[in-house]
Amino acid sequence: MEEEKHFIVHPIDYRYGSYEMKKVFDRENWLQKMLKVEAALARAHAEVGNIPMEAAEYISKMATIKHVKIEKVNEIEKEIKHETMAVVKALTEVCGPYGKYIHLGATSSDILDTVLALQLKEAINLIEKDLIEIAYLLIDLAEKNKETICVGRTHGQHAIPYILGHKFAIWAYEIKLHIERLRQCKERVCVGKMSGAVGTQAGFGANALKIQELTMKYLGIKPAEISSQIVPRDRLAEFICLLALISSSLDKFGREIRNLQRTEIRELEEPFREEVQVGSSTMPQKRNPINSEKICGLAKILRSLVIAALENVVIEHERDLTNSSCERSIIPEACILLDEQLKTMKKILKGLRIYPENMKRNLNLTKGLIMSEAVMLTLVKKGLGRQEAHEIVRKCAMKAYKNNMDFFEALKTDKNIQKYLTEEEIKEALNPYNYTGTAKIQIENITRQIRNYLQTTK
Repeated sequence: MEEEKHFIVHPIDYRYGSYEMKKVFDRENWLQKMLKVEAALARAHAEVGNIPMEAAEYISKMATIKHVKIEKVNEIEKEIKHETMAVVKALTEVCGPYGKYIHLGATSSDILDTVLALQLKEAINLIEKDLIEIAYLLIDLAEKNKETICVGRTHGQHAIPYILGHKFAIWAYEIKLHIERLRQCKERVCVGKMSGAVGTQAGFGANALKIQELTMKYLGIKPAEISSQIVPRDRLAEFICLLALISSSLDKFGREIRNLQRTEIRELEEPFREEVQVGSSTMPQKRNPINSEKICGLAKILRSLVIAALENVVIEHERDLTNSSCERSIIPEACILLDEQLKTMKKILKGLRIYPENMKRNLNLTKGLIMSEAVMLTLVKKGLGRQEAHEIVRKCAMKAYKNNMDFFEALKTDKNIQKYLTEEEIKEALNPYNYTGTAKIQIENITRQIRNYLQTTK
């Protein structure tokens, strides 16, 4: 018989995700946590007098992957077709006479849901760490570019002058909000339980609530306030929705960098190693924004996982198994793919190339038309009604467009404009460096606020 081969199929196996995040969902890490929860439960039983303390101590000693091998667990599961009982049986075998006290009063979901809470606690800590680092990178970019003037764009068209640092400050605040959301969500998601079959705790006896409290205390997480045979899945749905929301912000950042890296714009550019990096297999000149594109591509997957997470909220009666197989896929996948996005965005921001000379070129691309609003408001200050001023400037702008002429020429030759503005006043109104509003002040205020939040909260 041909020896069974392990196939590497999913890109997570060979392309996406850090070692740290993959380790969270590694099979051996899962087994160690299963054993840890069983040991904590035994210890809680001993604390309330249900089992001998020496039994709990011996179970704790043996409840490690040093003594309970994943190969043994897999072998038992293959035979009995039950994951949790495979762990219980393997642990029981190594605990001798004390094995009879393992898994006392518990149902599989008590162990599995609590293990998931421990895994998510580790995953959330990694995500939060990356978000904080990205927030600082964006703050730094905002502060360094608080006087870097570029074109603001709406509908893909040149609008009015803009400050590059303002863009980064907005992104930084968005990340700050995600950190807040993640910390709040963590409190709701990282909860375990010992509620027994259907959630009544009947199998744990008179000290059931104390057993649950002690078990979670030993594990460093909070008990769920109330649950059926499983922790209600609205919490996990909230978590996946939040990961998709974070992913969508990264998608937005990546898309903006990609757009501003276009050959005809080239105001920003993600890092590119000229000495070795290949942009195309056939076009040697290419410098493709592959990292930003990867972020945007993975966001599509993250958003799609939200549907499955919401479907998992719907459980029949006190539990069924429709959520289980789904969660085995979507939870590790969501965490690992977001991890890949976060790590990639950090690399991009650390090496982001900024081209102020191209921004200056693009500021003048429409020959002054981006200053139409400024001219209109200058006319209003001279006593002209806002709507009338808008129409006069609009006609001048359309004339400039049609004839491919400098906006200054279109304005200075207009009789209505001549009634209110001198040529010097027109030039003053057309200076983009005079029309950035409070952008710099906003950048300073918001970066100070974010920095203070990051330094004073955890």
